[in-house]
Amino acid sequence: MSFNMEEWEPKTNVGRMVKDGTITDIDEIFEKGLSIMELEIIDALLPDLEEEVMDVNLVQRMHKSGRKVNFRVIVAVGNKNGYVGLGQGKAREVGPAIRKAVDNAKYNIIKVRRGCGDWGCVCGRQHTVPFKVYGKAGSVNCKCYSYACSCRCRSCYW
Repeated sequence: MSFNMEEWEPKTNVGRMVKDGTITDIDEIFEKGLSIMELEIIDALLPDLEEEVMDVNLVQRMHKSGRKVNFRVIVAVGNKNGYVGLGQGKAREVGPAIRKAVDNAKYNIIKVRRGCGDWGCVCGRQHTVPFKVYGKAGSVNCKCYSYACSCRCRSCYW
């Protein structure tokens, strides 16, 4: 699915600024604290997003006419260059649930701060999180540790 900038009619001020060329980078939106209310803003500023379905789960609920089956899908989107988003979608079929989850993930996109995580690594590239990061959502705890460069150069591995 390709995005055509000429056919897009923006509905918000941020969308109009993106279409006019006032905002050319998504970092400007994050720095100003503006909210992204149109998916076309993400499609225009981050055209190389990749999406991956992480989980498809069948959920059921009892109704007076029997069991009602829905699908819950979790999708991650990112450009492999510091931007990532996670989204969840629910629908009666898998296809619409995936589309809803992708849209939700694009709305929830964030910038991941990166750096060189090892004090002995002198490669100068930003290839990992710069420090330990802890996150908690519900009953799930997540820890991300920084790691050394994978370039196998002499300065990274003594």
